[in-house]
Amino acid sequence: MRAETPAGGGGRTTSHSTSHPHQLSQWSQYREGTHLGLFICSDRIYTMWRLVVLALVFLLLLLLGSEGSRTETFRRTQRDESPGQARSRRDASSSSGTTRPFHGPPFASCRTQLTRDEYEVLDDNTHETGFNGDDGSYVILTWVGDGTGVVLVLSTFSAPIDSFLEGGSSRLYRSTDYAKSFHDISQRINNTFIREEFGVSVGPGSSVILTADIPVLNNPGGIIFTSTDAGATFKFIQLPFHLAQPITYHFLNPDYLVALSIDGGLWLSLDFGAKWTKVHDGVHSFSWGAGINLFFSCSRTEAVEADERGDLILKRTKDLGKTFTTIHEDIFSFGYIGAFLFFSVMEDPRSPRVMYFSSDQGDTFSRALLPSASTEQFYSILDGDEDMLFLHVDNPGDTFFGTMYTSDDRGILFSKSLERHLFDGQRKSDFTNITSLRGVYLTNKLDKDGRIRSVITFNRGGSWRQLNKPENVECGDQVKNCNLHIHGEHSRNNRMVPMLALSEPTAIGLVIAHGTVGDSLSSSQHPDVFVSSDGGYTWRGTLRGPHHYSILDSGGLIVAVEDQREGQVKTIKFSTDEGRCWKFYNFTEQPFYFAGLASEPGTKAMNVSVWGFRPEDDGQPMWVAVTIDFQSLITRECNEQDYEEWLAHATDVVTSERKGCLLGVRETYRRLKKQSVCRNGRGFVVSKKQSPCLCTREDYLCDYGFSRHVNTSECVRQTSAANKTLELCLNGEEDELLTAGYRKVPSDRCVGGFSSQLETQTVIRPCGVKTSPAPPARSSSPVTHFDTPRERLVLILVCAGAAVIVLVAIVSAVFAVKRVVYRNMSPTYRFSNLRMQDEVNGITGDLESATSSNGTACQQDSDDDLIE
Repeated sequence: MRAETPAGGGGRTTSHSTSHPHQLSQWSQYREGTHLGLFICSDRIYTMWRLVVLALVFLLLLLLGSEGSRTETFRRTQRDESPGQARSRRDASSSSGTTRPFHGPPFASCRTQLTRDEYEVLDDNTHETGFNGDDGSYVILTWVGDGTGVVLVLSTFSAPIDSFLEGGSSRLYRSTDYAKSFHDISQRINNTFIREEFGVSVGPGSSVILTADIPVLNNPGGIIFTSTDAGATFKFIQLPFHLAQPITYHFLNPDYLVALSIDGGLWLSLDFGAKWTKVHDGVHSFSWGAGINLFFSCSRTEAVEADERGDLILKRTKDLGKTFTTIHEDIFSFGYIGAFLFFSVMEDPRSPRVMYFSSDQGDTFSRALLPSASTEQFYSILDGDEDMLFLHVDNPGDTFFGTMYTSDDRGILFSKSLERHLFDGQRKSDFTNITSLRGVYLTNKLDKDGRIRSVITFNRGGSWRQLNKPENVECGDQVKNCNLHIHGEHSRNNRMVPMLALSEPTAIGLVIAHGTVGDSLSSSQHPDVFVSSDGGYTWRGTLRGPHHYSILDSGGLIVAVEDQREGQVKTIKFSTDEGRCWKFYNFTEQPFYFAGLASEPGTKAMNVSVWGFRPEDDGQPMWVAVTIDFQSLITRECNEQDYEEWLAHATDVVTSERKGCLLGVRETYRRLKKQSVCRNGRGFVVSKKQSPCLCTREDYLCDYGFSRHVNTSECVRQTSAANKTLELCLNGEEDELLTAGYRKVPSDRCVGGFSSQLETQTVIRPCGVKTSPAPPARSSSPVTHFDTPRERLVLILVCAGAAVIVLVAIVSAVFAVKRVVYRNMSPTYRFSNLRMQDEVNGITGDLESATSSNGTACQQDSDDDLIE
């Protein structure tokens, strides 16, 4: 994940530029491995960050939220205009001379014509709004509440200097009918300038916060506007401090707010911002945990300086700032994801950082145990929940790939999941959680031949394989290996595609993604849109060329707008059969430059808004929003005949006894038939039936010290871990792992079968203390007695001598064995950036892991001092 600021409960801010794409050679460089680097966020950058804030040059932060992103930010950038027609800050980079890539293998894309009646219905239910006289560079859309129809739109700038130089100001608009019409309510916030960096923060329920914080020396604090009625009214509040980042909601209670001031103060409010109390000084970063646990790292001297980042203290308060508990000292950074608290520690100023994990809110913690890693490597947390973590470990050198590992349920023991996992210098990987089907993840790997290929797992990283060729695409005889390869974050950063793969929990099995078909991911081949209806097992080509797309009505409706990099848009495409056939509708008579596609989070709605801007006669662009209500076209409510029983993960399983078994459970869903043209409605709830499965080898990962055999699926011991019994000192206790090499995949619920004899056994005892020996067996042999004092003395001396010899031998043996074992299994860690990976799907980005409890992002961790 990029460096982020949590906004628990709701909104996330995602900026989208409409500037022209980079030259395709950048993609070739990235593919060739010539434009990648380590993840570095140096102490010098951190020092500059503080100086920048104090010098009144404004920090760029993105406002994040929990599951169901509610906020999108569109940035307006002029296209195809001469320099005299647009203001300099809106100029776009030119892409003249760029050669458009050729299309890949052809496929049939079904298109049906709209009838005259359908056109009239859509025309009557299409609503266009022009924001005349609004010259803001950014538009921030925020949905407030669930199903309320309230949308707040803030038009503003990235910093006050833009406003002062250009004579503009912030404006606030409100809609109560799902963006069909807007009212200017700027007077409710006294026409105050609202910075784009802080934007609009939405929390649980209908709570809203707008931040107007300008850190000037003669002002005691910043300004916020709060609303508890979805923006109908606002309350003005003068803060006793200046904000260093957006205010963070508690993920369940909107009254609980936490903020960090520019001087390192940690502030809490328990009444939605009316009153604030400073609870600690010298705070560097913070994160909500489970319940009301609040974690933060602070300086020993109550001053946050860059050179003290390796000398911070990790603390926790369980009672909202009344008392504090020190979890660990010498902290460099920390984060919270799922049920795991993790932190890196600088145990010695001359040594790299080491990482610790806790699954009980910091009451106990243990050092993570991973196969050996050199000090030149970095680690990145990709995803996690209360059961397991995905962790990327960089390979030594500038290889631009690494190895992906999955953890046990304690976040301590890690097993190898995928080798040669692609990771570039943009602090992104292509790792994607397919939320529409349990256990499915998608990513890209850099193979030995230098080509990038897509792989998918259906059992949470237990095994990976390439994607199947789309059923309506043929590669031809000249292509030896014909597979689908998905464009991810790397492609989006290089402007190859406008959006990432999209899936939603309510649209069972549905996945929409940009891809190319062939031997590997191609930079010269035009990316097209592909759809899977079974969670990634099978695919179909559906739209030629890059598009912006969105899922509506719980998967019953898909909408798309073609990505016109050099032109203007006026047409929206929609499908009611999961992308098999499309209808085209011209939603405006005056085309405009596209900025974003926005729909209410949660896929329940049937409204979608197309945002953009038109050049006016005076050369200044005007923001435009066109909202289309498809509920007027698809009027029939679905009935029981419109649904079918669908067995998940049954696409390519041959044996009937294993058909549909995934992570130990067989799941049958009730979902809409593709040929049914009806609407699921807002009341639609995903329903499924579950039944347990017998365990097989597929339900197990290779345990620590083991790896999959090249030619078989068996787990074999690695040569570097020769001992069968590994003794690990965790939580002040010693775990003796007796394993046959297999560990059940976390969250797998299979029963019986393969698991009966191969499950890991754990014997726990205090560190350094052996288990008590068993009592001697009874014997019928004669018993020798030592009755005289001399005999007893000789016996005592002999026993004592023997005991000393045995003890010395045992200690020496244990020391020698542990040196060998720990040399191989206790790596020297180097952390560059502890990050939770983004999952941004176009404008409706959801950075937060779908299973993370509060959307808190991991804090930055830099090893720049060790690299030099």
